[in-house]
Amino acid sequence: MKTANTAAPTAAALDTAALDAGAPTAAAPDTAALDASALDTASPAAAEADVEVLIAGAGPTGLVLAIDLTRRGIRHRLVEQEGRGFPGSRGTGLQPRSLEVMDDLGALPALFASGRPVPPMQTWEGTERGRVWDLVESGEPSPGVPYPAPLMCPQWRTVEVLYERLEELGGRVDFSTGLAGFTQDEHGVTAELRHADGTLETVRAGYLVASDGGRSAVRKALGVPFEVEIVDARAALIADVRMSGFERAGVDRDHWHVWPTTPDGLIGLRPLECTKDTIQVMAFWTDTSYEPHPERDATPEALARLITERTGLTGLVPEEIIWASSFRPKAGMAERFRTSRVFLAGDAAHIHSPAGGQGLNTSLQDAYNLGWKLGAVLRHGAPDTLLDTYDTERTQVAADVLSLSTRVHGQDRSVGFDRGLSRRGKETHQLALTYRNGPLARELRRDLPEDGLRAGDRAPDAPCTDASGAPFSLFDAFRGPHFTLLDLTGSDAAAGAAAAAVADVDWVRTYRVGGPAPDLVDAGGHAKAAYGTGLFLVRPDGYVGLATDDAADIRAYLAQVSAIRG
Repeated sequence: MKTANTAAPTAAALDTAALDAGAPTAAAPDTAALDASALDTASPAAAEADVEVLIAGAGPTGLVLAIDLTRRGIRHRLVEQEGRGFPGSRGTGLQPRSLEVMDDLGALPALFASGRPVPPMQTWEGTERGRVWDLVESGEPSPGVPYPAPLMCPQWRTVEVLYERLEELGGRVDFSTGLAGFTQDEHGVTAELRHADGTLETVRAGYLVASDGGRSAVRKALGVPFEVEIVDARAALIADVRMSGFERAGVDRDHWHVWPTTPDGLIGLRPLECTKDTIQVMAFWTDTSYEPHPERDATPEALARLITERTGLTGLVPEEIIWASSFRPKAGMAERFRTSRVFLAGDAAHIHSPAGGQGLNTSLQDAYNLGWKLGAVLRHGAPDTLLDTYDTERTQVAADVLSLSTRVHGQDRSVGFDRGLSRRGKETHQLALTYRNGPLARELRRDLPEDGLRAGDRAPDAPCTDASGAPFSLFDAFRGPHFTLLDLTGSDAAAGAAAAAVADVDWVRTYRVGGPAPDLVDAGGHAKAAYGTGLFLVRPDGYVGLATDDAADIRAYLAQVSAIRG
């Protein structure tokens, strides 16, 4: 395993300078400054933590982590310097893999009720409609992939759904509470929190997770290098705008409307989900010297002029600007995601071009990867080195996804703008992301087909029935904070040995799929087709950790993620 950065205990002061890390420059206030001047070194009395995990930033990343820790019974605190209710659409596309995460966390029904599939693209040339085409490649649900297409949902609604789910589980967010500074030592982190009235509060935590955005003040305070690449020299403006006059202008709410060939730059109008009259406006400027500012360029009057000049349509009337931001597409990644007892997650760890809808989804899965590992260390006696695998696994995934989103953006510029945008293939769904080469993947079977599932891959779903004949899928078996042991050996002897290996482990659930006296009946053969033969230990984040034919390997694997002896 990769060894954690174990530098000397850190005293981190976070300053007010805006970090140009590639996050959009929004009309909303910048990340609050953190100041360590009032922070004393942790006293012996603070050695026992007030909370086990402190999470700074209650965007989608922090909320997913808080939900996961809540269901694991991990004492944590989630603080957010702003008030409740992020107003903007920003990250709107939830990829199929993220929908599986939301399914596990219990948030999917509310998201399905709020969102809709990606609408067809409607290309325009001035006031004339052009062709209609699908931006995203999708497919029909299959036994292994129950959610084959992305879901569009404004980020403000995704965040609200996650707030509600956290509260259902008994958790909460401390709004108007910002991280003002922190120190860390070998036993934990001492943090200073600043409340809305200016008062300071000292909190002792075992670990600090920074999900404080692309301009992360925590990352800057730690001194973690963050290399940024300019993906596109053109500036862009994005705004959520209440409008009227759709019928007069001939703009319906069933398509994503785009004018790709206007001389001054592309402009797109996308009707927002969860609304009846709100449009997301996105505009690029071909003049790379132009710097759009929301205060100047996102007023109702300015947007009315922009839309008319670029589209020729005169009927649309911007009534109210709900949220606006300007940015230049960039890509960047922190050199490391762990520094002793402090972790970077989400945009604090990596920033993406919006092309391909990868940033939000990668961020959610950072939290999903880290949550079970914190639970294993804090509840099941796993060695601290297990937390190093968060850095090892997620830096590789982030690098791969950054490469993908940057490539998609390049395709948009080189071959796609004559029709609007380039088509997004299934590689953007994130179902094929794998940890095969990571430190927690143990593939011990022999003579496998070249295209077969391997340890480290996403664990696919399969429809089965339970002993009563009721439908019960593999995702039903995985749902929850536990490990799942799937027995697809079809052997009584192997089943007995596997059951014995985990008989004293209450956080591993075992399902015998097929064979004599099965727990689950695989009548369609879908589980067998997806997995093959063997014993499969599925991690709480839905990836296959161990694939073996020998039950003796199970204890050895569990020793890596708990206090169990192999």
